[in-house]
Amino acid sequence: MTTLNPGGFLIHPGGYRNLVCYKKSVILYDMTIFYIDKYLQSSDRTYGQMQQAARSGKQNIVEGLEDKMTSTDTGLHLVNVARGSLQELREDYEDQLRSDRLKLWSRDHERFGKMLQFCAAHNEVEDYAPYYEKWDKETFCNTALTLIHQADKGLMTLLQKMEAEFLVEGGVKERMFAARKNQRGF
Repeated sequence: MTTLNPGGFLIHPGGYRNLVCYKKSVILYDMTIFYIDKYLQSSDRTYGQMQQAARSGKQNIVEGLEDKMTSTDTGLHLVNVARGSLQELREDYEDQLRSDRLKLWSRDHERFGKMLQFCAAHNEVEDYAPYYEKWDKETFCNTALTLIHQADKGLMTLLQKMEAEFLVEGGVKERMFAARKNQRGF
């Protein structure tokens, strides 16, 4: 993290677009839009819920990291809201599997390992989009669930990093006070 103004107190949040958790959330948003258009009726309440959960997961990463520049508390809160939104989306995908009596793949499922490796190695929408039409509902849901777990792991790491930065650098009010004190020569 770098200070915007040497001796100042505003710390630039850095590039959220390079974070794996953000990239996974973008994939999840695009996948979810395709999924709900293909498998749900737009009048179905779940349609809107899944759309909003996927959008909120992505958008709150952006807003949290940008707002962190002036409020550590708000930044932490919004990144955690992103986690909560993706967990809500996880529940929706699990419900989709259960309601259609489809399998939630576990580690012993024959396709689980390859799917896990694919999701771990691919972080761009372009890597997944060609499969949207080819995947059946079970594959689609299990792939989305894997991405959600991977994004969540990244978000937990991000929250821990934000916590560590706060413990070292303090919050913006502490930095404001220190910068003002330094400016006055105290």
